[in-house]
Amino acid sequence: MATTLMPFRDVDRWLDMDRWFDVDRWFRSFFDAPMTNGTGFAPAADVDRDGEDLVARFDLPGIDPDKDVTVEVEGHRLIVHGERRDTHEEEDDGRRVREVRYGSFRRVVTLPSEVEADAVSATYDAGVLTVRVAGAYADSKPTRIEITRAA
Repeated sequence: MATTLMPFRDVDRWLDMDRWFDVDRWFRSFFDAPMTNGTGFAPAADVDRDGEDLVARFDLPGIDPDKDVTVEVEGHRLIVHGERRDTHEEEDDGRRVREVRYGSFRRVVTLPSEVEADAVSATYDAGVLTVRVAGAYADSKPTRIEITRAA
């Protein structure tokens, strides 16, 4: 029985330059990732425009918004940060199991213009934090850009 040796097969795989230098993928993963402070927890966020208002929704089930969440406005940024603390205890047949999950998070939404703090309102219902920034788009009007054909 003959055995074919292919000593450079693995070297070719390691020298696949596209895999090592995929700059687009690297930048997307760096800039699209929410800040988790190394804990791996980042709430899902949905940001919409409602007329002249910006509405941001954050999924924060099981988090006490009075104790564990802070909403701030700083210049052109809406900042939501907080901490999740979840403890689950179970006792069965003399055995005790305790699970503790925690993690801090920080989500930043860039605003189209500076707003005053009194223009921001936040409500929490059924595990969803909704933050409304009134008038965030008041000075913003869409401008149509003409498309020209290349000669």
